[in-house]
Amino acid sequence: MEKKQRLAYYVACVRDFGERFNLTPNDSFAYLESHGGMRFLIDCYEAEHTLSLEDAVADLITVCKRNGGMLG
Repeated sequence: MEKKQRLAYYVACVRDFGERFNLTPNDSFAYLESHGGMRFLIDCYEAEHTLSLEDAVADLITVCKRNGGMLG
């Protein structure tokens, strides 16, 4: 069950991030993957999943900016 919960969380974060910037889910995932956002979600899942999705998106924006992302 844990893997399904993690996957559902990752999907929700990618979706909400994409909605914030009017990106398709595929484009959102590609952006997050190329700027460290997905690695951040995986590595920090234990803490991040206790926050709201809005907070997670804000954290993703910060992480991606630190890794050369231009959104946000």
